[in-house]
Amino acid sequence: MGTWDGIEEFVAVTESGSFTAAADKLGMSIAQVSRQIKAREARMNTRLLNRTTRKVGLTEEGQVFYQHCRQILDALAGAENALDDLQSSPTGALRMTAPVSFGEQYVAPLINDFACQHPKLRIDLRLTNQRLDLMDEGLDLALRLGPLEDSRVIARKLCERTPIVCAAPDYLARAGQPYSLEELSQHNCLLGTLDYWRFSENGRARTVRVNGNLRCNSGPSLVDAALKGLGLIQLPDYYLQSELAQGLLIPLLQNYAPGQEGIWALYPPSRRLSPKVRLLVHYLEAHLAPRLTN
Repeated sequence: MGTWDGIEEFVAVTESGSFTAAADKLGMSIAQVSRQIKAREARMNTRLLNRTTRKVGLTEEGQVFYQHCRQILDALAGAENALDDLQSSPTGALRMTAPVSFGEQYVAPLINDFACQHPKLRIDLRLTNQRLDLMDEGLDLALRLGPLEDSRVIARKLCERTPIVCAAPDYLARAGQPYSLEELSQHNCLLGTLDYWRFSENGRARTVRVNGNLRCNSGPSLVDAALKGLGLIQLPDYYLQSELAQGLLIPLLQNYAPGQEGIWALYPPSRRLSPKVRLLVHYLEAHLAPRLTN
């Protein structure tokens, strides 16, 4: 028998005055209620109720036990109400991180909207391209893009992205169009935070180290550079939709497209996911993908 078994049944019988009324209140059979209370009395080796054909009353020991049990159930109800309040109106601090360019353009506006809905919550959003250690930095949440490297954290996929290689028509008119991965070495490849680009060749993932005369950790800045004919870029689809649709940038090497990659919410495994973090993760799940396609 568990520590809590029989307590709710005992309180219900005491307050309703009968096993029948208690069973109706709890949605149980009369036999179940009686069995739970008898097991509780046997465990404590104490009679809690005086049972007659007409009524049920408390023994002296039962009176003392009831007062404590009532306090326990009230405290439990208060704890559940507090949790419900936190989920509907979260309070306290929430510390998170996201990549700079992606964070500025897509995450921060959503976090601002979320903050407007929950004014009692204090959000510390840290935008950096460094892979911060969640445990060491005391972070509740991190957003990561693409393949995951840290197996110590718990990851939840929010949505997906597709990397695309492209260039402006005037650059291709001058430098020619690459048709194989080997030809990338002949082109000015504008770099982001990585020294390589990701592809898929014959069903297998492949990385190709590329070089160019410009590096920038901002997606919109690289799009601007490509539009001005500086070279090739590889960026996620959400940075390129308008330019590709207008023909301002031309997609390249589509036979080697790496396929969809995850956009992830990461949180430490050593911490129970708090209601406020869970609420934010669900909000991002619902709103991030539509924002990326607008």
